[in-house]
Amino acid sequence: MPPPLLRLKDVIVRVGETTILDGISLTLHAGAPTAVIGPNGSGKTTLLRSIMGLVELSSGQIERDDTSSAIVFQKPVMLRRSVAGNVAFALTAAGRTPTSATVSALLDQVYLTDLRDRPARKLSGGEQQRLAIARALACHPRLLLLDEATVSLDPAQTKIIEDLIETIAASGTKIIMATHELGQARRLAGDIVFLAKGRAVEHAPTRSFFMSPTTEAARRFLAGDLIL
Repeated sequence: MPPPLLRLKDVIVRVGETTILDGISLTLHAGAPTAVIGPNGSGKTTLLRSIMGLVELSSGQIERDDTSSAIVFQKPVMLRRSVAGNVAFALTAAGRTPTSATVSALLDQVYLTDLRDRPARKLSGGEQQRLAIARALACHPRLLLLDEATVSLDPAQTKIIEDLIETIAASGTKIIMATHELGQARRLAGDIVFLAKGRAVEHAPTRSFFMSPTTEAARRFLAGDLIL
């Protein structure tokens, strides 16, 4: 097994009197993507934001080295400039020189070369998500966090992004992806983190999780039962 890339120790996040993450402890390794699944409100987005350092922990620790990381949100914000201009901005922010060749290489990677001069806000939802991934890749992240990267996309756009995820993971970037699509988790993930009520109820290899979940909460979730 590859060495640990990320460790969470008793992570708690509270907002007022509400506990969003409730004592999560996880060890995640380099390699295939990790899918974070669970009911709505289980804490998936907060977990990703906490790993990225965008949420202040109430207690607990998140340990990782100085690995570069990036996050793509469910609804990424497009800058008021061209597709190429968005990528150039991300390269500059990452401390890299935004040469035409570098911008082109990132656009090629996400299949947006033909749209480089289009205003980013005129792209379709799937195209915007791919542009957001290109911006995230500008810093050569070793850790890439994806929050529902294909939500509301049609099957064709979903397939393009899933192919991108596989390509990025194969290049050595660790992906942690929150998804409500169980089929997507089966196709892409090497392991599953199942959240319920802010807790990491189960963490297992993908095949084991779907074939023989060890907790009643996971069995009910996979059966389509409502978990409150």
